[in-house]
Amino acid sequence: MKTLPARRESALRQRQRKGVLRVRAAADFRCLVAEAGLAEAYDSTDVVVAANAEFTDQGSLHLNIGPSDPPIRFREAQLEALGAQGGGGGGDLVLPIGGGFGEAQRQGGAHLLDRLLQGGSLTLTASGEVTALHPRRDLLAQLDLERIGSGRLLLHRAISENGVVAVSSAEGVLRSPWGPVLGPFGNALYGCGGAGSIGLTMPGLALLGPGSPVLVAGAIGWVVGSGSGHQPGVPRSAGGHALSPGAVAAVSVDLHGLRSEWLRPCFFEGHGAGLLVGLAAPVPLINEAVARQAACGDEDLEAPVLDVAIPRRLRPRFGSVSYARLKSGLIQVEGRRVTAAPAHSPRLAEAVGAELIAWLQDGRFPLHLPVQPLSGRGGLIPLDS
Repeated sequence: MKTLPARRESALRQRQRKGVLRVRAAADFRCLVAEAGLAEAYDSTDVVVAANAEFTDQGSLHLNIGPSDPPIRFREAQLEALGAQGGGGGGDLVLPIGGGFGEAQRQGGAHLLDRLLQGGSLTLTASGEVTALHPRRDLLAQLDLERIGSGRLLLHRAISENGVVAVSSAEGVLRSPWGPVLGPFGNALYGCGGAGSIGLTMPGLALLGPGSPVLVAGAIGWVVGSGSGHQPGVPRSAGGHALSPGAVAAVSVDLHGLRSEWLRPCFFEGHGAGLLVGLAAPVPLINEAVARQAACGDEDLEAPVLDVAIPRRLRPRFGSVSYARLKSGLIQVEGRRVTAAPAHSPRLAEAVGAELIAWLQDGRFPLHLPVQPLSGRGGLIPLDS
């Protein structure tokens, strides 16, 4: 069989500058491969777009406030009764997007972010660490997006290769970061979108590295490196796809570019606040191997089924299941028929993917390969006590 010709990054960028870049959604590329074969689909496609819309509480807001007069160096601060930490500089604050588990208002930093993006304001109450250059002891102020000098949303686990299927062997309802899991084996919740997700269209996140651009909630964000729980060495299929959560990328994005329609604050009963984020990434088809991996369908991609009722580092596993079975709505676990449902938003992922396609075709989104890959060092090192 003839090998498909490799493509240069410079050639793809030149096509983008000329306005003739051929971009397809991952689902459309897979359909074309099924109809016409890989060679023809590759010949008529330059870039495949993959997208995710998953829940996360692993993120933080980094805000630069001030300067006040007289200046203050934050020691303790609260935004709408939620605790924030000083970020090192005199006017820097760091606020987790999760939290709120014990709060009567049932909200975390994700909800405050949404309020800012909707045009609302937040009450800042702070005490200062008095120095000769920062003599102010207390501060009470109202903040809106225009009164924040600079800010960034840092997603510590923005993109993961794969997800898990959560089931419970215990009686009753188990509150979890995927939502309510019914037991014993009453339902199954899966957090990854399968084929078309970034990590299963681009195994190993091989075309992402520090400085790679990613569309995050309507703004261009940037990969800052490996993210929380990065596991590049997990078992893989023959095609290179991770059989469990694998490589992870952390992403940072300018707060002032975010659009509220691509973000959804939420609160998981028994767990706390989280954020549904729409992300999309380009997958340049630079060679046959990349194209073949991007063409892989749900029937060939699997996720592990874990018993989340067991609160241990290594949870009991009931084998694996294909994403085709998950999306059918019914799977088999321990001989039982279990209803499966997504703990993510396929609709939002499709919408943010379509947005990135338009940006790439219009030349509004930079197209380049990473200067260096994500770290090969695993990030999940057991903590024994």
